[in-house]
Amino acid sequence: MKFDILTIFPEFFQILDEFSIIGRAIEENIIQINNVNIRDFSNDKHKRVDDYPFGGGPGMIMKPEPIFEAINSVKNENSKVIYLSPQGKKLNQKMANSLSKESHLILLCGHYEGIDNRIIENFVDEEISIGDYVLTGGEIPALVLIDCITRLIPGTLKSDESFIDESHYNEWLEYPQYTRPREFNGLKVPDVLLEGNHRKINEWRKYQSIKTTLEKRPDLIENIEFTKEEEAILKALRVDMN
Repeated sequence: MKFDILTIFPEFFQILDEFSIIGRAIEENIIQINNVNIRDFSNDKHKRVDDYPFGGGPGMIMKPEPIFEAINSVKNENSKVIYLSPQGKKLNQKMANSLSKESHLILLCGHYEGIDNRIIENFVDEEISIGDYVLTGGEIPALVLIDCITRLIPGTLKSDESFIDESHYNEWLEYPQYTRPREFNGLKVPDVLLEGNHRKINEWRKYQSIKTTLEKRPDLIENIEFTKEEEAILKALRVDMN
């Protein structure tokens, strides 16, 4: 997969080469990351890319011309243009799974008070938000998006199955995890994980996954289509918790 990042701060993304997993994915050509400086497409002698909003109001708006030219400089028939915006659809695992199957993502990072709406309406395929809050620009959301997508691309992780049981991948939150020592400060690892019975381990993990979701993120349950087994576990848990 190729990521083209359209930004006025391309140096912000130099950190990606240093991440152990992302850096390795770049080195092994699993992903390609190209930083495009929107200022390079400005006709202003000072390379300005913003101007005052029509109708008045605080702040500055990023002009359409340099953004349009920046998009066209990298776009092809397989490209998907994403604008990182607090008004976009909230990023979730299902969305990341879908985007990981794309071949070329163009990530547009806004700044100031936003970008000219003609770009959003006519040249952006999707707006994505990483949460219901406002940041100073789209660079941090772009980093988040690159990270959560890249780890889903085959070959990035040591085992392509390592993300399957993680929180949100299969809608439920992940079950509790433990490692050595077996006892720490008088706190013991659950016996079921030490007995080697994989059927019981899987049953325990399913139960704990549903329990964790119910306790920590009950809002997620509204959108989950239960199996009969999951519905029975959830019903029993609700009785126990009441």
